Amino acid sequence: MSECASNPDKKNNDAVKPPPGLKAIIDHLFQMYPDQPNPLQVTTLLKYWLGGQDPLDYISMYNNNGDPEKNVPPHWHYISFGLSDLHGDERVHMRSTEEQSTRSGMGFELTFRLAKTKAEIQQQSECPEKPLRPPTWPANLLQSIGRYCFQTGNGLCFGDNIPWRKSLDGSPANSPLQSLLVAQDPQLGCIETPFGTVDFCQIVGVFEDELEQASRWNGRGVLNFLRRDVQTGGEWLVTNMQRNRSVFDLFPETLLHLQDDLEKQGSDLAGVNAEFTFKEIKPRKVIKEEIDFQSLNERCASEENNRQTLTESQVKREEPSFPQSMSLSNNSLHKSCPLDFQPQAPDCISLDGIEITLAPSVAKYLLLAIKDRIRHGRHFTFKAQHLALTFVAETVTGAAVNINEPYGVLGYWIQVLIPSDLVPRMMADFRNAHLDESTEPAQRMEYDWPDKNFRLIVDEPVCLLPPPQSAMSLDAA
Repeated sequence: MSECASNPDKKNNDAVKPPPGLKAIIDHLFQMYPDQPNPLQVTTLLKYWLGGQDPLDYISMYNNNGDPEKNVPPHWHYISFGLSDLHGDERVHMRSTEEQSTRSGMGFELTFRLAKTKAEIQQQSECPEKPLRPPTWPANLLQSIGRYCFQTGNGLCFGDNIPWRKSLDGSPANSPLQSLLVAQDPQLGCIETPFGTVDFCQIVGVFEDELEQASRWNGRGVLNFLRRDVQTGGEWLVTNMQRNRSVFDLFPETLLHLQDDLEKQGSDLAGVNAEFTFKEIKPRKVIKEEIDFQSLNERCASEENNRQTLTESQVKREEPSFPQSMSLSNNSLHKSCPLDFQPQAPDCISLDGIEITLAPSVAKYLLLAIKDRIRHGRHFTFKAQHLALTFVAETVTGAAVNINEPYGVLGYWIQVLIPSDLVPRMMADFRNAHLDESTEPAQRMEYDWPDKNFRLIVDEPVCLLPPPQSAMSLDAA
């Protein structure tokens, strides 16, 4: 990428007319910043559709003086161009075939607000005629998130959380701001373009404990706490890299409010990435085909490998920087399949009983799944590489399982119905084992509910190695 000082719409306006999607965003930004028709920009030298690695064509950087009356400090405002459809000619975004789809491209653009340092504010006050140059590292941050969205096809929603696990500015310094939440940009909101709607998703830097509570409860609630004071972002959620205390350190009472709301409302966290295995618990006489984690995983990997995919010359994929967000608070599984690949109209295979082995690293989510999701009539998913395991409450609609057949396999999606009378027993068992603590269990744990034909083991899942020919297929996938 290289930095430039021209806006693609305002410079050479008579010579080059910008494409409609691009122009719609530029016009919207001009309404917000009429005094900055030509903001500094970071732009890609080699566009994505020409084989470049960076999917965001431009990132504009605006000087925002803030608003003391609204608890908005002076800051830099960064806005991306490229996740929405800028051109409308399918060079980047294919037109959706869904009749009800009204989104432009992926339906959103990214924004970021960075608080100015004291030195920058002083320099601007002493030499107002000398323009300041904003830091460009936030552009790299937005580009990395945009790259993840393109490579995985995953969009972002307001309230989502991103465990970045490193300093946002890429410096080796151990900054406490190493996680992100997603909010609606308070200035830009949502607009209509010739190719559909575009939401402006603002990326907000947060502390680890703020991320943890956003995961356990809901991201929007934590964002509301951050808005209350200028130290933690103010009304417009401005990220301050000099902040050294979390909102729960500054205002301890907020944590008590959060815990009370979590008890009353439940959690918005609908799932986590997790390694697991399963096998059917059968009666003495076997009446169904044998099905377990290994056979299902191998079948899925083989089918995925045989699907027609884009060649490496069409798209280059890298390992995503952060896991797929799964913050769905509703109590329905309609159109909520957590899998990237699922056979069309699969039949559900009912299991007599089920034994699940779950990795210790996600054991702390078991109590949350039952207490803060299932107890509130929702669902919770553990997602492995090819398969997904979803716990379902009795009142969840759209599930393939029911009270009479509580265990089933729908394609590559394992569903387990947790009946209401089992919820308090599971909560008690998990609490007695201290699974609500953040530390991983140091030893194997087993929970057995024989009357439900249901067994849960917390241990490292062990899957036997497939035959050599299958291993080649898995590697290729």
